[in-house]
Amino acid sequence: MADARGTVQGDHADHSVLFYGLSTCVWCKKTREYLENESVAFDFVYVDLLKYEEREEAVAKIAAVNPGKNFPTILIDGTEVVVGFKPDKLKEVLGL
Repeated sequence: MADARGTVQGDHADHSVLFYGLSTCVWCKKTREYLENESVAFDFVYVDLLKYEEREEAVAKIAAVNPGKNFPTILIDGTEVVVGFKPDKLKEVLGL
């Protein structure tokens, strides 16, 4: 089973990148693979693997920046939000 939370090291660490996903989501998997292939450093949270209050807190944080609570939700530098599998948008925002 995948870890619920973690950090992925990468050469591109100029931005704070927080990836919220679901462990069973195809688009989440594609987005994570894209970030890893581009060697982006990021923290991740698989919301469906969290328990109880921790899951509720994560969902509330996602809802604050993405009212639709869609996955994946990527929060960059605490202000920029990319929802869904959007490699072109990630490339632009992260300066890849």
